[in-house]
Amino acid sequence: MSSNEASVIDQPRKVRDEDRFDEAALDAWLKERIEGLEGTPEAEQFPKGASNLTYRLRYANRDLILRRPPAGTKAKSAHDVVREYRIQKALKPAFPKVPEMLAACEDHDVIGSDFYVMERIEGIIPRANLPRGLELSQDEARQLCHNAVDTLIEMHSVDVEAAGLDQLA
Repeated sequence: MSSNEASVIDQPRKVRDEDRFDEAALDAWLKERIEGLEGTPEAEQFPKGASNLTYRLRYANRDLILRRPPAGTKAKSAHDVVREYRIQKALKPAFPKVPEMLAACEDHDVIGSDFYVMERIEGIIPRANLPRGLELSQDEARQLCHNAVDTLIEMHSVDVEAAGLDQLA
């Protein structure tokens, strides 16, 4: 299996019934805030992930990612996607590997919860194990680990005050 085939494992799938939302209301809300979206989005859900739910919104001309908390009772700060949005938006100018944050919503009338939308960056989602069928040589695995650590070092080297992150509570 090639690396492209292996990455299919992390591709989004049909939205689970319990995680559905009003796609027409979301589409209208997004088109008021993000210029140039064409068509109606096809919503898909990533099958794995920690904490918050992640969806892919496929428009005719653009792919977006939506993050929202799961339904049900939760600690107030446990799934604060708006805070997640604000941190990444502040971090983006100092750390360009963060995707562009496009819009955040705290109006539960739109899809029933807070959410945010960001640009989609294509790639394989890092997990504890490589996707099935993706095989790396020892040197490739070592380089992957070095790249991951170097990226974390780069991100943690951002000047918190200069980026305005110290202002976020």
